[in-house]
Amino acid sequence: MSVRHRLGLLALVLALAAPAMAQVPPQPARPDPRDPDAVILEELVVVARDKGPAWWRVSNGASTVYVLGVPSIAPKHMQWDRTVFERRLQGANAVLLPYQDVRVRFTTSIGAAWNYMRLKSSTPFEETLDTDRRMRFQEARTRLGQPAKRYGTKNPLAAGLLLLTDYRDRSGLTNTDPIKLIKGLSQQAKVPIRQRSYDIAPQLGAILKTSPEAGHACLDEVIALVRAGPGATLTATQAWAEGNVPAALENERTYERCIALVPGAQAFDARAKADEVAEIEQALKVPGHAIAVVQLSPLLSQGGVLDRLRGEGFTVKAAGEE
Repeated sequence: MSVRHRLGLLALVLALAAPAMAQVPPQPARPDPRDPDAVILEELVVVARDKGPAWWRVSNGASTVYVLGVPSIAPKHMQWDRTVFERRLQGANAVLLPYQDVRVRFTTSIGAAWNYMRLKSSTPFEETLDTDRRMRFQEARTRLGQPAKRYGTKNPLAAGLLLLTDYRDRSGLTNTDPIKLIKGLSQQAKVPIRQRSYDIAPQLGAILKTSPEAGHACLDEVIALVRAGPGATLTATQAWAEGNVPAALENERTYERCIALVPGAQAFDARAKADEVAEIEQALKVPGHAIAVVQLSPLLSQGGVLDRLRGEGFTVKAAGEE
């Protein structure tokens, strides 16, 4: 794999880390204050009345945005009942998608490449670990069919992110579905799409600033995930497809508590939420209706997208309560 390819892959994984990495239940009894989505607002957690995934409705009396909550990780090409989505797509004036197109801008690419080179090592990462953690890491990478040289880095967080990527690839999981399908259907219907992208080159430097203790904690969570396998993800995404939000949320929180320790991660999360709220507010200025797609945890958490919109005075209900 070329340096550019691996740099882009690592940057992509880190950029999507905060909203997209958790895969094993349950939520902690005491919410971690470092986790921006630790507290889910129970009054917003619903079971859909219609067939298919659950929706929420945000309105100002004249305009409406129908919000579809989606899982952070799902099987590739998973099937779900699109009847309600296709009905709401008809006549929609816009489809608002969460960020997934990330890039390293030219002006920051030199620094990003330098940070990447600082993460590399000619010595396999596992040789830096204590005996117990080395055995668990070796077991995990062997289960994924990867050689020791694949993880040529000095940094435990970088090793964990690469191990996570390999696990997803081996298990047929992705953080691009169902958003990829929604985007394609919207394009076919010729409905305008709005989707932000971000320059996340600075996050490579953030990996270097993460403490070894936090990096090893993240690595341990990924190793546990590989050991557990994709069963929890498959169960939760099936629940999502059936409109069972409480069961779908069982798979949405663990790894974020670890990633929140990365310098700048919480600020990036806050920026992404603010941008999603601003896009919905802008859509509500246009008569008619639009569709927004937001991942479940940042949608339903305290301080999340729906909570902020309520705070701005908009009416927020589960779709079907009209």
